[in-house]
Amino acid sequence: MGNLIENTIAFVKETLYNAEGGHDWFHIERVYRNSLLIAKSEKVDQTIVQLGALLHDIADSKFHDGDETIGPKVARAFLESQDVDQQIIDHVIHIIENISFKGGKAQRTFNSLELDVVQDADRLDALGAVGIARTFNYGGFKNRAIYDPSISPNLDMTKEEYKKSTAPSINHFYEKLLLLKDRMNTETGRELADERHRYMEGFLEQFYKEWDSKC
Repeated sequence: MGNLIENTIAFVKETLYNAEGGHDWFHIERVYRNSLLIAKSEKVDQTIVQLGALLHDIADSKFHDGDETIGPKVARAFLESQDVDQQIIDHVIHIIENISFKGGKAQRTFNSLELDVVQDADRLDALGAVGIARTFNYGGFKNRAIYDPSISPNLDMTKEEYKKSTAPSINHFYEKLLLLKDRMNTETGRELADERHRYMEGFLEQFYKEWDSKC
């Protein structure tokens, strides 16, 4: 499987060349490394975890007019070109289809330990210092306001409302990021998320002080 993973890495790097900074190869690499870290404590198929991590954002719907079918199609075509076993392909596609947050109300239609691991790894990259950087990078990419005190976070969004939201970047902390710690699947994921969660809380406290000119 060594060549398969190497080929997948090369494919992802090429496909995501010049991608938005929060969803580029470096995001994939961080999720891949965190997946391997979490997988050490779980009884999982390492190949499926690696492929799921590497291909989970191969065509994020946010950059394809909300079309959630493109990523699975691209991943399936690549894996079939590598003569990967059909059961492995199907499992990886299920991971891609079920990994996203999607507003918090969406229920997974597939469950596996491999999905648990990759989902935790992906969610970790939305937390902490990197998560903060990614949030404002994407907000700038979409020309969103940093913060608008008159626009309150929407904590009861449907999947479609979440996908179409144009709210300020600070709102994203409450609508997604601060919710992730309690939604981690694995013990390792929860432990890693806790520190990053506390870092974000400290950031928000400092942010409001500076916004209100209190420090």
